[in-house]
Amino acid sequence: MTRSIQELFGIDVPIVLGPFGGVSSVALTAAVSNAGGLGSYGLYGYTAERIAATAAELRAATDKPINLNLWWPTGDEADPADVDWDAAVAGVAPFYAEAGLDLPARPEHFLPPVDEQLAAVVEARPAVASFVYGVPDAVAIEALHAVGTRVVGTATNVAEARALAAGGVDAIIASGMEAAGHRVTFIGAAEDSLLGTFALVPQVVDAVDIPVLTAGGVADRRGVAAALALGAQGVVVGSAFLATAESVAPASHKAALRTVAESGTVLTRAMSGRLARGVENHAMRRLAAVGHAPFPAQNMLTGGFRRVAAQQDDASKLSLWAGQAASLATGETASDVFAELAAGF
Repeated sequence: MTRSIQELFGIDVPIVLGPFGGVSSVALTAAVSNAGGLGSYGLYGYTAERIAATAAELRAATDKPINLNLWWPTGDEADPADVDWDAAVAGVAPFYAEAGLDLPARPEHFLPPVDEQLAAVVEARPAVASFVYGVPDAVAIEALHAVGTRVVGTATNVAEARALAAGGVDAIIASGMEAAGHRVTFIGAAEDSLLGTFALVPQVVDAVDIPVLTAGGVADRRGVAAALALGAQGVVVGSAFLATAESVAPASHKAALRTVAESGTVLTRAMSGRLARGVENHAMRRLAAVGHAPFPAQNMLTGGFRRVAAQQDDASKLSLWAGQAASLATGETASDVFAELAAGF
């Protein structure tokens, strides 16, 4: 290992904002980058045109390095033609009725083609492109390296870390089960890769010869110090930043993050069809009881009523993704959270 995270990414402090699919914001991404870390922006579901527009907004907001994040296809994503649409829609119908929405028709596609998304990211030339749910292929990595973009993969177990290193990524995020949002497992079942950060990170560090960052359970200077002690070179922090003023998460979601110590979190497939960690609410309980469609059908179906819930700030129907350490973060602004984390180095 010859280069530090700071050298690889061109940043001052190895603090990386976790990318949020659905609630990323230009303001929060820019705030973390401008503070000296690496601001990240999640591009789940974005078309190539929207990626280009977002990249332009980010360039206008900061001249510092940024990270653009994509979901790599695993091959098990459901095709619209293969989904029992009547059954899938029936599960979410009560929520659509309450929101005053018509039931959705079967779409032609659930997600934009990843090759088109990738081409847009290459065109944007971010300092870093990060991936979840797999190892980007050699063509993707070569295209990104050709424009000076570093490539980062995400592992939830040691086998994934080894696969990512062999695939040619520049750094790996070791994501412990404490982390908010989706468990991005791509080798084995997600339920079989629920390794805690304390166990996962040192095993990944020992297994690969490229820099490792810690994700999951880090919300203050103590978490940073622990990550460094485990052998990580930096940290990826989501929930602590998601609760700040610069975040576009609804106020009720931010409040839920602040009270995780009392509420706890659960792992569920009910909201998206893939395993994810968040605060349990009415929608999670109801959908878990009636069953759910496969990913990404379920994510698309819940997205309709979740958008209305966000507008109404109705926490009972949101995907309240939250990490187990979320309530440890008390900073009101991104600057507050960044300063607290930086004190751990």
